[in-house]
Amino acid sequence: MTGVPASAAGGSAQAKGVEASTLAGDGVGVGDGVGAGAGMGTGAGAGAGAGAGGGAGAGVPDVSAVDGQGAAGRAPRGGKIAAAAVNQASVWNIANLLTMLRLILVPGFVALMLADGGYDPAWRSLAWAAFAIAMITDLFDGHLARAYDLVTDFGKIADPIADKAIMGAALICLSSLGDLPWWVTIVILGRELGITLMRFLVIRYGVIPASRGGKLKTLTQGVAVGMYVLALTGWLATLRWWVMAAAVVLTVVTGLDYVRQAIVLRRQGIAEREAASEETEA
Repeated sequence: MTGVPASAAGGSAQAKGVEASTLAGDGVGVGDGVGAGAGMGTGAGAGAGAGAGGGAGAGVPDVSAVDGQGAAGRAPRGGKIAAAAVNQASVWNIANLLTMLRLILVPGFVALMLADGGYDPAWRSLAWAAFAIAMITDLFDGHLARAYDLVTDFGKIADPIADKAIMGAALICLSSLGDLPWWVTIVILGRELGITLMRFLVIRYGVIPASRGGKLKTLTQGVAVGMYVLALTGWLATLRWWVMAAAVVLTVVTGLDYVRQAIVLRRQGIAEREAASEETEA
């Protein structure tokens, strides 16, 4: 895009009179003396008018230009505002709602579990239903968040809290009622809390992904605890003991594997930082 032509100096400016030039999106420059007009276009191009004498030039900018920035310059700011609004609204997505439901079920489960002394089969069945719903939502909320890009900061924090809350409440209730040895509760909850804390400590070096063993551990724990919540007798009571034993073994084995991964991840992270520091100094 060309600019506005300049008039000749001195008397030639008066001979030509007022000279104006208008281009698409450019400003209009008018010279009647010594003056210059400049107009900004849609982010690009300029018009200028110059003359000799004693006057002034004025440039008429395009309305889309503000401080040298056109519509293209404003788009990123609008985009950021829109993105922030979307992120704020996404907190109420289906994955987070399932997580919230699981958190709400925790006090309800405890109330049902301890109702009428904690040994009524009917109340225990209702408690099992609440526990089963919580376990099912645990399977779906994470999958939905990853599959449909619904991951939020709230979900990252609330999801593991909800998982540990429902499992911890069930284990503590069972041990309090004498249905489950306290050492089982201590081993499972100690492992869960310890691994969660360890993940936060090494997150600066990387993320420890959930392994197949960890997923199998979660499933086995859910089945075992669910069987203990129900008032089972006979061979089913014996079966649930073996299922819980398998859950405890998987809990310990996968916990040790996560510790190993954390140590390797930390060593790799430290080595990479030292190598980067040496390259910077060199």
